[in-house]
Amino acid sequence: MEEVAEILARSRCTVALTGAGISTASGIRDFRGPQGIWRIIDPEKFEISYFLDHPDEVWELFVRYFNLGSEVSPNPAHNSLAELERLGKLCAVITQNIDGLHQKAGSKKVIELHGNLESAVCLSCRRTYSLRQVLHGYSGGAPRCKMCGGILKPDVIFFGEPLKSEVLEKAAEIARMSDVFLAIGTSLAVSPANQLPVLAKMRGAKLVIINEGATEEDDLGDYIIRERVEIALPLIVGKVKERLGINQ
Repeated sequence: MEEVAEILARSRCTVALTGAGISTASGIRDFRGPQGIWRIIDPEKFEISYFLDHPDEVWELFVRYFNLGSEVSPNPAHNSLAELERLGKLCAVITQNIDGLHQKAGSKKVIELHGNLESAVCLSCRRTYSLRQVLHGYSGGAPRCKMCGGILKPDVIFFGEPLKSEVLEKAAEIARMSDVFLAIGTSLAVSPANQLPVLAKMRGAKLVIINEGATEEDDLGDYIIRERVEIALPLIVGKVKERLGINQ
């Protein structure tokens, strides 16, 4: 942690990639862990092809497991990344999460690879709706578009759907700009997100992996910290502030 704090204090552009593991301390289940969502429900039910064939079932699962509500709050890991941005060290957060907790913590530069829980989109006419309004008074089944009657889909990336090209290009560009790349709370098992640290390394960035368990790209890491991220990140950022001469 001391060495990581040192390179962060000297960094001109640090970029963080975050996964589900950063939000577990906020009470949100991860996906692949021992208590993960995919241990409870079959991930194939969140394939886009399955959604198109069974929209009522998938909407009911989505509401049960992904409708987070306003009671979910950022934890110290989110707050630490927001603090690192305020210190002028963090260029951007690239997140695989859809929970909006980085923004709630105060992060301004957030790239959401998989969308967010703010909206739903009509698959026929592409009209968008506030997800909160769509779910107001929800009583089951797939909501329908008020304009054309088409099926609405949560505006998040399902398995089998490509990431939005403009979002992925922006993430790749910022990864290439980094001199330190933090992979936080992610198993680095999902493509194309797991290629972002590779891009950063190819451009000379130091790769720091902070995760409670092993990841698919540990062999690429310059520094690997095996710790819960909500414990490790506040400690590291505190040490960065010490090096910058900032009182705690």
